[in-house]
Amino acid sequence: RFSGTFVGNAESASPAGATSPPAVAAATLPAVPTIPVVPTIVGVPNTVAEGVLNPNEVKPPASGTRRARVLYDYEAADSTELALLADEMITVYSLPGMDPDWLIGERGNQKGKVPVTYLELLS
Repeated sequence: RFSGTFVGNAESASPAGATSPPAVAAATLPAVPTIPVVPTIVGVPNTVAEGVLNPNEVKPPASGTRRARVLYDYEAADSTELALLADEMITVYSLPGMDPDWLIGERGNQKGKVPVTYLELLS
């Protein structure tokens, strides 16, 4: 048998004399417009924050660049990536909001995304 009082019953579970706040109908609340938020990183084009990289628009950070030795040959899948040859040395850096499995690599005037797993990061 059930006693008629359930733990989940708010009226029976409230201490004597306690009242809950009156319910407010959603229709009586003022409508608040929502504004979409687009992440913006100072000094980085919005194309990077949105996941699309144009290597020509990316500027290296003032500090945080490192040298890396390429461990394996890598063929670029598209124009945003940098093709690599094993044992070559490149400069790499990351950008805020960028996938942590990738870095921006530079070789001379060429620039593009490179996979971290293909690199030995040096000093």
